[in-house]
Amino acid sequence: MMNFFYGIWDSFYYAFFEAQRWKFYLGGLKNTLFMSVVACIIGVVIGLVLAILKVSANSLSKPRGRRTLGGWLIRVGSGFADLYTTVIRGTPLLVQLLILYYGVFKTAPKEYAMWVAGLSFGINSGAYVCEIIRAGIQSIDRGQTEAGRSLGLNARQTMQLVVLPQAVKNILPTIFNEFITLLKETSVAGYIALTDLTRAGDVVRSRVWTITPLVISGLIYLILVILLTKVQGVLERRLGASDRRL
Repeated sequence: MMNFFYGIWDSFYYAFFEAQRWKFYLGGLKNTLFMSVVACIIGVVIGLVLAILKVSANSLSKPRGRRTLGGWLIRVGSGFADLYTTVIRGTPLLVQLLILYYGVFKTAPKEYAMWVAGLSFGINSGAYVCEIIRAGIQSIDRGQTEAGRSLGLNARQTMQLVVLPQAVKNILPTIFNEFITLLKETSVAGYIALTDLTRAGDVVRSRVWTITPLVISGLIYLILVILLTKVQGVLERRLGASDRRL
């Protein structure tokens, strides 16, 4: 039994500490976190804009509102949002990444590859965040909107000051789950020669000829997910406590 544990330790030491191989993992982790944060910001911005367009189009119930220039623009934007979510959610993330990197940004310097990857992941995430936010907004009772309008707020102010703050509480857990999923999806960045956490483990594996480096990468992902889940739980408890005080 002791030989078994010694063997595991030797394999771990050789794959992580020997020749300072831990630097590969650290560099890959930094790149993974960078792409994840960039993608999360882009995804939330895209998702919020598209979700508001969809919800606003549904509120154009009166024919007069549909015939105005603003109503026409909202309907066009809503149609684009529907097309966007359909295409992005209906095609693989890896295909989108390859098209963006080798097609749209094929002339971009290699130094911008990580930004391109973050943009690609953000575009993909935006389609899912759009549906999350849309569902969150529509979960708010319509009476809240009517109350805001009765206080003299216009449609934008009502959405910004009344509806969205309440919707955030409903969608926060799902948004966090989307970020966790996004963190793991960045593992395909190696296809465009980026050294993310998964790629770092694979590089070390090619030198030590064992699966231990990949196990180490997997454990680092697991630790990150556990930490994010803990943060999510803390935020949910605080939001729940604020609701009870109200």
